[in-house]
Amino acid sequence: MSSLSATPSISMKARLLFSLHSLGFDLARFLRRRESGINRTIMKLFDLKSPPCSSQINGAASSLDVMVDPSRNLWLRLYRPWTSAATPLPVIIYFHGGGFCTMGADSRFYDIFCRSLASETPAVVVSVNYRLAPEHRCPSQYEDGFDAVKFLDAVINLDGVDLGRCFLAGDSAGGNLAHHVAVRAAESEAALKRVKITGLISIQPFFGGEERTESEMRMVGVPVINMEATDWAWRSFLPEGSDRNHPAANVLRLDVSKVVGFPAATMVVVGGFDPLQDRQRSYHEWLVESGKEGVELLEYPNAVHAFYLMPDLPETPMLLADIRDFIQRHAARPFN
Repeated sequence: MSSLSATPSISMKARLLFSLHSLGFDLARFLRRRESGINRTIMKLFDLKSPPCSSQINGAASSLDVMVDPSRNLWLRLYRPWTSAATPLPVIIYFHGGGFCTMGADSRFYDIFCRSLASETPAVVVSVNYRLAPEHRCPSQYEDGFDAVKFLDAVINLDGVDLGRCFLAGDSAGGNLAHHVAVRAAESEAALKRVKITGLISIQPFFGGEERTESEMRMVGVPVINMEATDWAWRSFLPEGSDRNHPAANVLRLDVSKVVGFPAATMVVVGGFDPLQDRQRSYHEWLVESGKEGVELLEYPNAVHAFYLMPDLPETPMLLADIRDFIQRHAARPFN
């Protein structure tokens, strides 16, 4: 159920930061140089970047960048937490949000979140920098995502890491991407020798459809996203001539019960002030009806879309704790 309050209770700082990023996205769309494009110069002014950090300052996770394919700027940022535990760490393969059109693994918002995620779980977080639309349309992002998993499987060697306990995770568009990569990994299980996908963490996933949901029509004027912006993102991402019922957007049109090896353990996160909440609940119900065990729905009634990018919001540490608990419960579970 969505929150009964008319507006979310969030800090003025969070409102300002969300508003600035939304402004940058709108300006980048409206000041584009061609009909189907985005002004990257404008977007860079609002998407501050953070370099990797090799030191573990105050116990925080260290990070380093690893190139996968320079021809498509596909690379990984690896976060390793400080821990005295002797048990090998699980791995979280993370896909950032941004409507498939903006942000990156080095965006300051995501660098802070992934560093916290690595430290709080604890786990090695592998944040994937994938190609962006509209310059690169679907299925480029899914190809990048699965290629990143295969690269981790075949190339990267990390001490104290258990690749047999990998979790795919992502938020918004990254939640959509994580789902489709999970399907590809399940269908191509023979292609992975060391990496075993144990679970899926879907944080406010970005799914769509031609028919408007009740929450999409009702939640006008909430922070971060609106239907005009999401419609533009779908038009920019989906193959030319496709509508929002394309399987990339409307995943409920697929039969996931027939995908042998799709992770049984799935965590779906919903915000009470997210216009996409109805689709996210439907995704959870669809997984349950498909016979997947270990599917969990976490609802934060006061949460707006992308709340986790603001460390000062009370729901952010709650989410980190819930992810930690989910991974600890399911780290030993095999495929369904």
